[in-house]
Amino acid sequence: MSEMLLDVKGLSCPLPVLKANRALRGMQPGDRLRVIATDRASVADFQAFCRETGHALIAFGEDGGVLSFVIRRRPEAPAAS
Repeated sequence: MSEMLLDVKGLSCPLPVLKANRALRGMQPGDRLRVIATDRASVADFQAFCRETGHALIAFGEDGGVLSFVIRRRPEAPAAS
């Protein structure tokens, strides 16, 4: 399991979530993506994104106006039989 950093500071909705989605698509199941953002709307955006896609938002916080999100990529869906 690895962790990748995605810095989207200065970008506004919906770009942080779109860039995170692109990054997650290239990652392995269980890998972690740490997203650093400054857009306050990102909190609700990442919560909804994870709820809708099955990725796990395992941590988020704020330090000096910079938001940090840790997302674990969802497991692959089982193949249909």
